[in-house]
Formats: sequence, C-alpha cells, structure tokens
Amino acid sequence: MKSFIYCISVLLLCAVSFARVSAQSEGQNSEKTVITTQFPVSGVCLMCKERIENAALIKGVKFAEWDLDSGILKVVYKDWKTSESAIHEALAEQGHETEKVKCTDEQYGQLHACCRYRSVDGEQ
Repeated sequence: MKSFIYCISVLLLCAVSFARVSAQSEGQNSEKTVITTQFPVSGVCLMCKERIENAALIKGVKFAEWDLDSGILKVVYKDWKTSESAIHEALAEQGHETEKVKCTDEQYGQLHACCRYRSVDGEQ
C-alpha cells in the first residue's frame, strides 16, 4: 500500500511540474514574433539580386526576396533572433545600401562593375 501511495504521489508531482513548464513556455512563445517587412535596397542586376538575397539571409531570417524592377526587398524574420537593423547592416557590408544604412566606399568598391548603382557624382 505504501508503494502505491508513493507512485501516485510521484505521478501527481510530475503532472504538476509538466503543467507549470507548459504554462511558462506558452507565455514565452506569445512574446516571440515572426515579422514580415519590406524596404528598398540599391541594386541593378541579377547578380545584385543574388547577392542581396544571400546577404539578407542572416541567422533568424526565414525568407528574403528582392524584386529587381521595384528594388524592394521582402524579408521574414524571427524578432527574437535578429532585427531589421541587423539585416540593413548585413546588406551594407556587401555593398548594397538601404534607406537606413549606407555602405562605405570600400564596400561599394567591391561590387562588380555591372552592379554599381551610384552615378558618377556619388548619388543614387
């Protein structure tokens, strides 16, 4: 009889612990958000498209697609793993400017000649 009561007690303790852990993880999941956003990224060709999409695929980004005609990058990312500003920075590191982050002349200079989107006076 003692071992039966002991088994029931252990089972109840496990059930209560499981319920508490489940409630905590549900609360954490409600704070995590998958964000879809889009913004313009400077580029001019299909090589740019490939470079921009690859540069945007940093840790936490689930999807990145750049439209050559409009110059708009659509990104889906997990806000608990990365941020929009980190994506902008990653693009600039590869030589592609956004409205929030400009690349350095050195980063821009690494682009292939057909990918150069600035005019002679340095403006887009």
